[in-house]
Amino acid sequence: MSTDIYQSPEYKRSRKAYCIECAFEYFVVLLVTDAFLAKLLSSIGVSDSVTGIISSFVSLAFLFQLLSIFVIQRVRNTKRFIMVFHMLGRFFFMSLYIVPFLPFAKEFKQVAVIICILVAYFGNYFVTSMLYKWGNSFVDPHKRASYSAGKEMISLVSGMVVTLVVGYVMDYFEAMDNMDGGFVFAAISIFIFAACDFICMLLVKNDMKPKEQRKIVPMKEVLRNTLGNRNFVSVIILTVLWDVARYTTIGFLGTYRIKELMYTVGAVQLINIVGSMGRFALSKPFGAYSDKHTYAKGIELGLTVAAAGFAINIFTAPETRFLIIGYTLLYNVSMAGINQNLFNVTYSYVDSEYFVQASAIKNSIGGLCGFGASLLAGRLLEYVQSNGNMIFGIHIYGQQLLSLISFVLIIFAVLFTHFVIEKQKVMLQ
Repeated sequence: MSTDIYQSPEYKRSRKAYCIECAFEYFVVLLVTDAFLAKLLSSIGVSDSVTGIISSFVSLAFLFQLLSIFVIQRVRNTKRFIMVFHMLGRFFFMSLYIVPFLPFAKEFKQVAVIICILVAYFGNYFVTSMLYKWGNSFVDPHKRASYSAGKEMISLVSGMVVTLVVGYVMDYFEAMDNMDGGFVFAAISIFIFAACDFICMLLVKNDMKPKEQRKIVPMKEVLRNTLGNRNFVSVIILTVLWDVARYTTIGFLGTYRIKELMYTVGAVQLINIVGSMGRFALSKPFGAYSDKHTYAKGIELGLTVAAAGFAINIFTAPETRFLIIGYTLLYNVSMAGINQNLFNVTYSYVDSEYFVQASAIKNSIGGLCGFGASLLAGRLLEYVQSNGNMIFGIHIYGQQLLSLISFVLIIFAVLFTHFVIEKQKVMLQ
């Protein structure tokens, strides 16, 4: 494809629209994770360990991407197909904040929350790989990392404002002993963001496939070019290491910040903003570094920073609660090198014809392992808490122990990236 086409008005408009769409999508995610979700779940009587597991449903939801393998080749109208399921996800994310108002027992509300989360993530992740490939098809392949960095920077800056405003509004309602008012505000916010998301997607150029030009590739060939590709299997192993490492801990930090560390929702969002500012400041340098070297090099650098973050979190306790700021900053900065590069690295080892299927397989396997890790971590957290935060005669909070496990796993991921992934031959496309 000629590079001139990337400068056409249609491609420029599509890049900008996709960039802004990602920001509105990010706003919705912010309002259904971390302290926001912890506050919602706490209001309907969900325990800390179960809250951590529910928070990690996002990793299990990656399994929904596997379904896209069986339909992607039959999708003719890419835009319409993606928008239907994407908006389904937005609707059920909004419905989460309606659950507390249902006139039923808390057990029913807890089941309703789980159903809403699963359906929301199904709508979201069923088309994630398709949306990513569609949106990035308007980006020059030699500038993918830099474009991804710029896209993240826009989301991060605007996301800081969103979390700060919504966090303080919810704190205001809680101080007025009217948490329901905060939930209504969050639901309305998600509705507005979803509407803006919808408009942005309308502005992206469609990808229509004429019937006579559609080629149905046999599943055997898809598997041969993905799971049969040794270099791609290495990327899957790296993804598993990273997902297991982070989902062992991050799903349990929302309640830890609010309860043991005694931060308000507004204070948590201020800390998150500090982390987002760090990620914003280093997104462009990380993107330029990855474009100049390789996506794998960018991932290795990001993982090293993440390891430092979890190392700090090992020592984060009520008396040293300020350390959570250091962890949050380093974890967010690490995502500038890991997040988009883990998507883009698939281009390095798999033919673009199989990108959607490869991404779905990689993310699903990583997500399944990450969810399994969160289940085991939940049991371990319950054990530590039931023993008065003692293990082997040492006083330690469960989240500190989980951070130690995450740290060790990330060190393995750094070594694997350096000695295996970086040695593989890159496929330029």
